[in-house]
Amino acid sequence: MEDSAVHRHRRVRVSLCQILCIDSDREGNFRRMEYALEASRLKGAEIACFPESCVLGWENPDAHSMAHPIPGADAERVQGLAQKYGMMVAVGMDEKSGNRLYDSAILVNSRGEILLKHRKINVLPELMDPPYSQGSADDIAAVDTEFGRLSMLVCADTFTDEHLHRVASFGPDLLIVPYGWAAEHSEWPGHSDELHKLVCRVAQTVGCPVVGCNLVGQMTHGPWAGRSFGGSSIVADADGRVLAVAKDRDVDVVVVDVPLGKGA
Repeated sequence: MEDSAVHRHRRVRVSLCQILCIDSDREGNFRRMEYALEASRLKGAEIACFPESCVLGWENPDAHSMAHPIPGADAERVQGLAQKYGMMVAVGMDEKSGNRLYDSAILVNSRGEILLKHRKINVLPELMDPPYSQGSADDIAAVDTEFGRLSMLVCADTFTDEHLHRVASFGPDLLIVPYGWAAEHSEWPGHSDELHKLVCRVAQTVGCPVVGCNLVGQMTHGPWAGRSFGGSSIVADADGRVLAVAKDRDVDVVVVDVPLGKGA
């Protein structure tokens, strides 16, 4: 990777695309993604960030038969949307590879090229049978873009300091993390505080701003069925200061100018 120092201290306009995701509703979820992209473009966003598993739903066993490879049909639709709306798009989506299902995320540039793919490492095998397959920490990566050096993790990957230290070793300008942050109804809005504390700590650990985009909706399968995704997506700067927070338990599109690179 080339030195991204030329991008330091520049800002990028990021959109938190906090959409409603309905399990197995591929067409509806893509329609909601496009609504968010339409709003993002009107606000001048350069990077649109979506939540975890937002094409088919997180921990949805139907994804074993519905998900596609990456590259593949769902990824191609995201690539087409990135081209149509003229912005970089980061999205969490399930990925089928042989008989394995991965909880993945991709970064697509405005020309429709997949720049980065990350497979979630810290999967929760007790929530789905058969569970998501586990990605490898060795595959954590970063990519140089017109906005600087970008990296991705997925949700619970940010619980593990070793993963964060690997991201930090790349000297990233921005870390994008799709989340599926779920809890019992009675735990909201308080559970959002835990998400915000986590994202701020992650930003301080990796030494760059972090975009954490959460789902809105409800889990419908497995031992966590009935738990809700409470939104409250967040952007934190490299010093762990909160730059923006999306709505509590409702769809939202929040656009914020994010200073790239290291903090003070």
